[in-house]
Amino acid sequence: MIRRRAILAAPALLPGLASAQPAWPQRPVRVIVPYASGGGTDILARAIGDAMRPHMSQPIVIENRAGASGVIGSEVVVRSEPDGHTLMAVVSAHVMNKHVLPSLPFDPVRDVSPVAMLTRSTMVLAASHSLPFNDIRGLAAFARANPTRLSTGSTESLSQFIGQEMARRIGAEIPDVQYRAGSQLMTDIVAGHLPLGWTSSASAMPFMAGGRAKIIAVSTATRTPFFPDVPTMQEQGIPDFDLPGWVALLGPAGIPAPIMARIGGLLRTAYDDPALRARFTSMGIEPDLRAPPATLAAMQREDALWAAAAAAGRLTKA
Repeated sequence: MIRRRAILAAPALLPGLASAQPAWPQRPVRVIVPYASGGGTDILARAIGDAMRPHMSQPIVIENRAGASGVIGSEVVVRSEPDGHTLMAVVSAHVMNKHVLPSLPFDPVRDVSPVAMLTRSTMVLAASHSLPFNDIRGLAAFARANPTRLSTGSTESLSQFIGQEMARRIGAEIPDVQYRAGSQLMTDIVAGHLPLGWTSSASAMPFMAGGRAKIIAVSTATRTPFFPDVPTMQEQGIPDFDLPGWVALLGPAGIPAPIMARIGGLLRTAYDDPALRARFTSMGIEPDLRAPPATLAAMQREDALWAAAAAAGRLTKA
């Protein structure tokens, strides 16, 4: 296990500390995206980087280091110096990996600095337009009456868990079918090769024109602005169902508080940019900028959730 680096006290606790901290940034800032180039997180990181660059004295460089469900690129950041010059943009599976992978070379919560939450990713249940139901009640009845007719697609551990948790909560057996990307999953739903699939709203949006598919539920406690007429699972009688995806900006443990605050200020400035807000809308992204304490709280909540799910045998081990 990697030893946690001591987090420096805030300026309010040590007078004069702020002036003792080196200026940031002193060199280009690397933001590692531990997933494939061209994916949703990569596109998001580059959009935010573009909005931050005009306000920075040094370049911000987005670097893809994919592999091992995000572990390879994340380990590079965890082992880097905690000076704010090496960060990473990760999805919520970063926390879940601890409970689905056989081993990790770091703890995804304790060995990082939670710089900021960036976005919320509402997961949506897409369905083939040919299916004879339009809500969860109808889905449950159909699944029980036709136990071999349904399967649900997923693209990673979170969407797989959501699909299997939904099946468990409605009392049905619905096998999981794994896909490499949300676009492939949606293509098969539109073509009628896959009945159902949980994917991000951003992945689903391009396929909704002309009634080629339908969205019958969202995974979060509140509706998404991109499908405002689609009710949540909770609204459809599944209590306490709240499983959002997210993207967060993290760094190695021990980044000094003044540097964390500086990065947070730059992010707030970037998020106020109308051009960035327009890009978010066009990409189907829900901005959800949160400070380090709120980001850490969200990660800790999910760590406890996945630990309980793993103990109950409801997580599929890799």
